[in-house]
Amino acid sequence: MSKAIKREQEVVVISGAHKGKRGKVLEVKAGERVLVEGVNMITKFERKTQENPEGGSAEREAPIHYSNVMSAEKFDAKKK
Repeated sequence: MSKAIKREQEVVVISGAHKGKRGKVLEVKAGERVLVEGVNMITKFERKTQENPEGGSAEREAPIHYSNVMSAEKFDAKKK
């Protein structure tokens, strides 16, 4: 797993469907995947429960592989 990417760090997606998007790392998951704020959004459907009697859907981030992101500082330095 990459030691360079840490939680609360700003990153840029460098490949895939979300190429060019920026966001803050919310979580580094085991298995070389990261959750990036506002990137790779999926719709998660929720069952009806006592806490949520209506059920419904919620949008949340899905993890992406850490090799598809780069530190924003490094990305901006490389661009110059």
